[in-house]
Amino acid sequence: MIRRLTALAAAGVLGLSGASATASAAGGPPLFTDGHGLTVVSRPAWVDGNERTFVFTVRTAQVPAYSVMEGQVSGEHTIMVTLPEGYDRVATRYPVQYHLHGHPDRPNTVVNQRMFEETTVGVPLITVAPNGSGRGWYTNWRYPPAALGPQNWENFHLDQVIPFVDANLRTIARRDGRAVSGHSMGGFGAFHYAEHRPDLFAYVGSFSGGLDLLSQEQRAAVIASTQLPGSGTPTVPVESVFGPPIWPLDGGWNRESPAQHVGPLRGMGVAMYTGNGGDLTVDPLQAVVENRAWATNIVTRDHLVAAGIPHTFVDYGDGSGWAEGCTGKHAQPSCLIADMDHFVDLLMGTLTHP
Repeated sequence: MIRRLTALAAAGVLGLSGASATASAAGGPPLFTDGHGLTVVSRPAWVDGNERTFVFTVRTAQVPAYSVMEGQVSGEHTIMVTLPEGYDRVATRYPVQYHLHGHPDRPNTVVNQRMFEETTVGVPLITVAPNGSGRGWYTNWRYPPAALGPQNWENFHLDQVIPFVDANLRTIARRDGRAVSGHSMGGFGAFHYAEHRPDLFAYVGSFSGGLDLLSQEQRAAVIASTQLPGSGTPTVPVESVFGPPIWPLDGGWNRESPAQHVGPLRGMGVAMYTGNGGDLTVDPLQAVVENRAWATNIVTRDHLVAAGIPHTFVDYGDGSGWAEGCTGKHAQPSCLIADMDHFVDLLMGTLTHP
């Protein structure tokens, strides 16, 4: 695979100053200092002996509690970070990719670690995966339940996590050094964030994202996520995230739908990846979910084309020509890793990096 490596002589990338040059503990991952509204409650710790990926937890008043899945502590937000090889040996700055997990998922899974590490071998890129809850939907909820308090996931990620990472790691803390991507619910989140804050990101990528909230099927998927105990306990009312889902009360859904609001992506790198579910009789649930995500991507592509916005759209169908083991189903690790592999090549051709 071809990785473009360019010099950063005049870009100020090699200079280090302030908290962003925070030292590591002996043999440990970088140290993190409270700030930007985040309190560190569990210090960074390596996931394994390879010492590329570490996890830590924070608290924030933007999401003081949330519906938890097994093993989670309400209000404690796990963040997983994968560093480029040699981060501790070379005093330089790196671009950052923020990757948003799907539903119901969490950032610190084995699959996510594989996806980040395998696709960035030899690549000067930091990857950050923040907690988005099993049903957070990467937005500031319109009607959060009183028992949980604010569910301002967008504020948490864009106004707190990004400057917090910039303050504690050697990043290129500019738009040209930052990308956002995500899969499934996270693909929605990536486009949602990029459209709301185009000043933050130079590239956006969606892997089988549900991008069209005007689709009744996509609305049904969001509503189902509010009611399924597997997405977190307690469950929440159906109107919690985007408001009532029926006309004429569905303005929140219409405003937050990425497919119809692509204009802010102009001048940004844009990529979408999706299968079509393949054989719908095999693993039918995951096949149908992917097929309907595919439909929302088609709508988004059509809006991008109509707006004259350049983009990459990879429709890998049943997956047979995309990656070994990929059969075009939803959330298949082999498909996602192939998506990320392709996406990393694209964004490293755009982002400023060493």
